[in-house]
Amino acid sequence: MRIEVLGTGCMKCRKQYDEVMKAVQATGVDADVVKIEKIDEIMKRGVMLTPSLLIDGAVVSSGRVLSAKDCAAVLSRSRDGEPHA
Repeated sequence: MRIEVLGTGCMKCRKQYDEVMKAVQATGVDADVVKIEKIDEIMKRGVMLTPSLLIDGAVVSSGRVLSAKDCAAVLSRSRDGEPHA
């Protein structure tokens, strides 16, 4: 699984990255977590609000910080092949 945390480096973006890392550790999913801060790379992914969270290229959250618990739920659904809601 590839997880991308998109954000320009603001406090909320850093917090989202931290919450994702907690969730990855808690769930034990096999994931590559990448932090993307360059605005041109963020825009290539079609998001306009940060922080944004992408899993395997699909936007699962944009414009808000998900808690570690919410991230874990999203990761578990992704691991199980369920669609992102």
